[in-house]
Amino acid sequence: MEKTIYVRMRHRVLVQPNATVTIGQIIQISADEQIAEEIKNIVIHRVSKRDKNIIVIDVMKVIEQIRKRFSQTDIQTVGPAQTIIEVAIKKRRFAPALFVAVWFLLFVGAALTMMNFHEDVSMREVHLRIYTMITGDEDPKPLLFQIPYSIGLGLGMILFFNHFFRKRLNEEPSPLEVEMFNYQQDLDNYLILTENKESMKHIDDN
Repeated sequence: MEKTIYVRMRHRVLVQPNATVTIGQIIQISADEQIAEEIKNIVIHRVSKRDKNIIVIDVMKVIEQIRKRFSQTDIQTVGPAQTIIEVAIKKRRFAPALFVAVWFLLFVGAALTMMNFHEDVSMREVHLRIYTMITGDEDPKPLLFQIPYSIGLGLGMILFFNHFFRKRLNEEPSPLEVEMFNYQQDLDNYLILTENKESMKHIDDN
């Protein structure tokens, strides 16, 4: 009797260098328990130095390996058609002095950016005019507005990025996290398309 196997490719998997990648690491599977365990243990790829740090496994390769073991099964695929395997490469840690230097440059750069923006929109003149309109007096340093504005600006940045140091304020992603997610999605799509082009080129050359 023909049995049905449902396969869903995982989007991204992290493995160690020189690892042996099994099908169970890159897919979610719904099938008979015994069949599912056998399929999960099938080796799909062995990581080598030639692979560098990114490997793309297509669902057709997975189906091919499953059919070699279970030829009388109906395989149904759900979800993405590729899995990106990222090889974990040990990253060099920055020296504390270099970290402080980078942090200082970013801090000064951000401060200068905000100062230039306020100068472009004449924020000081706006504060002076508002202060005069409300109080009727002229003050070259309207601290009554400038101090709350500065505090509110800092609090607004915290709320906007949804982080206070390493603590998250709520479960909603910040705009920066959304942009990073979109960038990662575009990068993954590029890697998949590039891999497919290289595979087709290899077939044409043969």
